[in-house]
Amino acid sequence: MATELLFRDNAYLAETTAIVEAVNERGGIILDRTVFYATGGGQPGDAGTLQRDDGSTITIGTAIYDPEDKSRVIHVPLEGQPLPRPGESLTAVLDWERRLKRMRIHTALHLLSVVLSYPVTGGAIGDGDGRLDFDIPEGGLDKTEITEKLNALVARNADVSERWITDAELDANPGLVKTMSVKPPRGSGRVRLVAIGDIDLQPCGGTHVRNTAEIGLVAVTDIEKKGKQNRRVRIALV
Repeated sequence: MATELLFRDNAYLAETTAIVEAVNERGGIILDRTVFYATGGGQPGDAGTLQRDDGSTITIGTAIYDPEDKSRVIHVPLEGQPLPRPGESLTAVLDWERRLKRMRIHTALHLLSVVLSYPVTGGAIGDGDGRLDFDIPEGGLDKTEITEKLNALVARNADVSERWITDAELDANPGLVKTMSVKPPRGSGRVRLVAIGDIDLQPCGGTHVRNTAEIGLVAVTDIEKKGKQNRRVRIALV
């Protein structure tokens, strides 16, 4: 069965009860539903715990999609952890502080793609920092100027919302896709769009804050030249 991805509808849901569907040969734990974001789109998988009815706890280091069935999420425990039994009921609990930092920086990276309106060639999200790579012609980029423009967008207190469109609607609006290296997840017949007020609209399967005010101040920490026309811009929460 496919894992019910609760984070898609409510990124602020920090825990849920769940049933163990299976434990694979490597000790990966598959639940019927989860609040754990699985690695994808430059965003790392969530960490946290699985709390069992007997009071014991299983520490989860990350979550990934099952390579044999992309509709299922595997919760990867740290080495030496006890394993649950299929059919067992437990509570999945996020490392919320880490998740929230990723939500804040992920939303800020969407805004960075507005400040620098160039094709995005790559990106990564960390715990309070992140980066985007841009296909930019030769020319200087000023850290202070970009930081000021980025924080001006944050200060607009814009609401962040999601909606779904069909694959056909996305094909009819190719300009919605900013990333050259990471394509929107397909296969279900629909694609999730993330809107930041009237500032930005793009396909994304990740987790975000509800309003840009929750991002707080951010700063451009580094700009690297990664090729003739490739610039890596790093930002961090202040």
